[in-house]
Amino acid sequence: MGISAKQLTGGRYQRLFYDLYVASALVVTPAVRAKAALKVCPAGSQVSHFTAAELWGAIVPNQPLTHLSSPQPGVRSERRGVHSHRLSAHAQAVRFRGIRVSSPEQTFIDLACVLSLVDLVVLGDSLVKARRTTVERLVGAVNAWSGWGSRPALRAVGYVRAGVDSPMETRLRMLIVLAGFPEPQVNKIVRDGSGSWNKRFDLCYPDLLLVIEYDGRQHADNDKQWDHDIDRREELDGDGWRMIVIRSKGIYAEPDRTLERIADAMRARGSRDVPKRFRDEWRTHFPGRSA
Repeated sequence: MGISAKQLTGGRYQRLFYDLYVASALVVTPAVRAKAALKVCPAGSQVSHFTAAELWGAIVPNQPLTHLSSPQPGVRSERRGVHSHRLSAHAQAVRFRGIRVSSPEQTFIDLACVLSLVDLVVLGDSLVKARRTTVERLVGAVNAWSGWGSRPALRAVGYVRAGVDSPMETRLRMLIVLAGFPEPQVNKIVRDGSGSWNKRFDLCYPDLLLVIEYDGRQHADNDKQWDHDIDRREELDGDGWRMIVIRSKGIYAEPDRTLERIADAMRARGSRDVPKRFRDEWRTHFPGRSA
């Protein structure tokens, strides 16, 4: 027994794509959209690109389409809301929660031709953080790849690090590196005299006793967290550390000011590695308020 058009357009169902409906009570997630789209794609198709990254719990720019890759030659789905790609003969796929999806490493490679350098490093860091891959596995997959995206993937994977907590920390690190500074150490753990874990820094230059951290608005909005941060910074001062705190405007609106602050702090700490002139590449990825 079928379902009439009147029933489909009533309140019991919701449309995902052309001729594809689900119950109105169902919460529509990327996985639900992916499963639905695969039903109308050629055999051997797989979830890929942005949608694969979402399924892996990684960070990519928001966009409204469901991305699939289909074998070639063959007919690709042209439904509204679906972006169909040609599937490379060497693309790697796995089964994840009943869905055929590009592997985490393949997802990174596929998006190398689509994302900017910084967004691609954010993707790599977040895949590692989500424990979907490791830096070593990602590097190995990129080194073995010779198809489209190999060059940008190879450059970006060289910046992927383990232990990164947030995409804003990645962006801050990339701002620093692209301007020509030495790369700060990620996820530095300081231990006390007994060898026990004492402090952890997002980014730091240990030789300079200089810490650079990103603070989101939630730190200022949470009294308990804010009190903890104040105590921590006072303790750092007592131990001889200098901390620079960067907020979102320091990355999106005033990146030049952020670089100057870091340069001034490094000079005050006696560093000889401060670039005399910032490299220009950072301006491409962090244009600031002038853009």
